Amino acid sequence: MSILASDWIAFHADRTPDKLAMIDQSTGRRFTYGQMNDRAARLAGYLRAAWGVQRGDRVAILAKNSTDYFEFQYACIKLGALMLPLNWRLAEPELQFILQDSGAVGLVYDAEFADRVPGLMVAPLVHRLRLGLTPNPPLPETGEDVPEYEAALAQGLPVEMLSQTTHDDPVIIMYTAGTTGRPKGVLITHGMMLWNAVNITTPTGLNHDSLFYGVLPTFHIGGLNLYANPLLHLGGTNLIARQYDPGLTLKTLSDPELRVTHMFGVPSIYLFLSQHPDFEQTDLSSVHSWGCGGAPMPVAVLEAYARRGIIIQLGFGMTETSPTVFLIDQRRALAKPTSVGKPLQHTRVRVVREDFSDVKPGEVGEVIISGPNVTPGYWKRPDANAESFTTDAHGNRWLHSGDAGTVDEEGCIYIVDRYKDMYISGGENVYPAEVEQVLYQVDGVAEAAVIGVPDERWGECGLAILVAKPGFTLDSQAVLAHCRANLAKFKVPREVAFIEVLPRNAAGKVLKRELRERFITHPQG
Repeated sequence: MSILASDWIAFHADRTPDKLAMIDQSTGRRFTYGQMNDRAARLAGYLRAAWGVQRGDRVAILAKNSTDYFEFQYACIKLGALMLPLNWRLAEPELQFILQDSGAVGLVYDAEFADRVPGLMVAPLVHRLRLGLTPNPPLPETGEDVPEYEAALAQGLPVEMLSQTTHDDPVIIMYTAGTTGRPKGVLITHGMMLWNAVNITTPTGLNHDSLFYGVLPTFHIGGLNLYANPLLHLGGTNLIARQYDPGLTLKTLSDPELRVTHMFGVPSIYLFLSQHPDFEQTDLSSVHSWGCGGAPMPVAVLEAYARRGIIIQLGFGMTETSPTVFLIDQRRALAKPTSVGKPLQHTRVRVVREDFSDVKPGEVGEVIISGPNVTPGYWKRPDANAESFTTDAHGNRWLHSGDAGTVDEEGCIYIVDRYKDMYISGGENVYPAEVEQVLYQVDGVAEAAVIGVPDERWGECGLAILVAKPGFTLDSQAVLAHCRANLAKFKVPREVAFIEVLPRNAAGKVLKRELRERFITHPQG
């Protein structure tokens, strides 16, 4: 029997309606649980009455971080609809694919992105709602007035959460780039959200008195669930930054009136913070928990914070796991700086060989994950489901992470490499196959391969390695310009290199190991 799901903010609105739930740093607005729940319920009423949103419908949002983002999320929860967060860094063709593939019926968008909306109105997308407190401008190129968010809330009649909703019902569909170049829509359920909240609470000390400062983009699962939603589950307070700024972050974390207790970031956030001229003299003593994930953390950065008495706990997760799988405990964080520790309480992890047997300590294998925080699958992608999941002889369903790892004698896990070709640039996953498809659009390109190369600022950046067709001369700047026009900025290769022929195996697969050896290990060779 499926367990009924609950509406977290409605629960706290009933018990502690005057408790502060959300602070919007950009606008200074503050909302109690009573106010936040009322606003989400009114938005749900508007979406049902004006848009006809029904259970299971997908509703998209293209916006920078704000408290409105979370009101929209809980409005969708009340309706049984799926929130579709859109990465505003993506290029128009990428967003068009996601909107069409998901079948989104409506779009909530920041006024900042109004000029992008006309190109995104692809069937079956019909409805629009504009965020922002500025006067309502007409939609570019159409002259149409677009309904405004606050006006919609004023019109909406409050709606309560559907009583039959269970933990098996999806609440979010979040697209991640696919290894074949096609983004995949990960289904995230009520149960996944709950178990992520439970898993992350103990290692971070989150509680109803905590104040979390959220700087990660909310179009990522990390921006939603590390730790904003877990804290809403507990009845604590979230301070939401519109986007990350090192100087503002230092001022916020040291504000004696706010007294921020929890912080989470990707390695580049901590790197830029430590490089700010005010870092050393800023009082950061109110922060009890510092978490990090998304990419390997340079040991030198961990040590820079440790010299200030700050222990950063390194973690690992995936969109498919909502996202928390690991967050190393504080007593091991400095002793084993390259380890993500042991799996959290309600998640199982193995490191296995190709035959699905467990590796010995020190042996490299694939990290696989099982538990109630793992996605039921991908939206309309039976091929991806078949490729990504394996059920063992005991009936346990395992998610293939695509990451290579090792285990030490104590059972701590180290993520040592990625089996897939994906690399991480500034905390953003980049899949070379997606970039290669764009490169093949360039006239004169015979072969294309992309690898991640070290970058001091972003961790890794792309290197496009091209073979020209006979009789063609390729211009690297023209190639990069084409990429900029068709890809999100973080996916655009940093440089272009040319080669006579790409190394391939007998099956025709490009040997990227050899490319890395030539262009990274021995770049002058």
